[in-house]
Amino acid sequence: MGKVSAPTYPGRMGDSSTEEAVRLASQPGITMLIGGLDAGKTSVALEAVRAALAAGRRPVLVDADVGVSTVGPPACVSMKVFESLDDLDRLDQPDGLHFVGTTTPTRLVLQQVIATTVMTNKARELGDVVIIDTAGVVSGVAGETLKYHKTELCRPDRIVALQRGEELEPLVGMLRRFFGVEVHVLASDPGLIPMSPDERAHKRSSQFARALKPPLERWKVRPTVFAPTLPMGLQLERLDGVLVGIQGGNGECLGLGVLDHEEDGLRVETNAGEGMTGLRLGSLRIDRETFQTTVINLRELMFGV
Repeated sequence: MGKVSAPTYPGRMGDSSTEEAVRLASQPGITMLIGGLDAGKTSVALEAVRAALAAGRRPVLVDADVGVSTVGPPACVSMKVFESLDDLDRLDQPDGLHFVGTTTPTRLVLQQVIATTVMTNKARELGDVVIIDTAGVVSGVAGETLKYHKTELCRPDRIVALQRGEELEPLVGMLRRFFGVEVHVLASDPGLIPMSPDERAHKRSSQFARALKPPLERWKVRPTVFAPTLPMGLQLERLDGVLVGIQGGNGECLGLGVLDHEEDGLRVETNAGEGMTGLRLGSLRIDRETFQTTVINLRELMFGV
């Protein structure tokens, strides 16, 4: 491994909370970062990667934010192994990918928990520092359920909670009560500038465009290759524009694709078709020109209920 420069922290100079968060997240073992939108979790995660590299460790980042990703595309949980600082320039090239199919953290909770667990288990085998960067939903039934089951299955050695006021207290209390895990509650950097909804949408579209960049191949697909299985009699044109995960034979996700309906059946447009053995249906329809997405309900789409 080449020479690694000393880490530079994302918070304000002398921000002891930020420095402590980075120190904790760069320690051996598994650290889960939780906090609301724009609490600074991703900044802490990336600086922790730098700090771990500087200490001669091998960090792995699990990006569990399906809405606006840092590693890999949205609608997935991704994993990146860092051998050197140069890997920070290749965040769009994940070392592991698990398709979830939504960019809304409050939907498809089961799929998100499974995806995060699978990627964390792989990360545990590949590095000695594992950092889980989670989505910014931390309250309500969906938010607490998501964090509860991620903690239950990923079994982090510590949780770093970044909060502005007391918004994380119910969640922190629940995690401590049920799992006895170390939860370090630290103040998020008040100088962070929140990303507007339009900025989030634009960034998400840009990430989808990058994940589906040409050259794209068009593969004709049979109705039998989907998960979930298509019901008999489904009008296949209803699947036009649906986002899919390109699956390999060992359960791994190879990349993303978009379904295209023609008179003679369905095709999938993707740049990850080599090794494809099946397609996982997402709960999004994507515009192939703007890469903007709209939410769909698969049950309604396929069964009309």
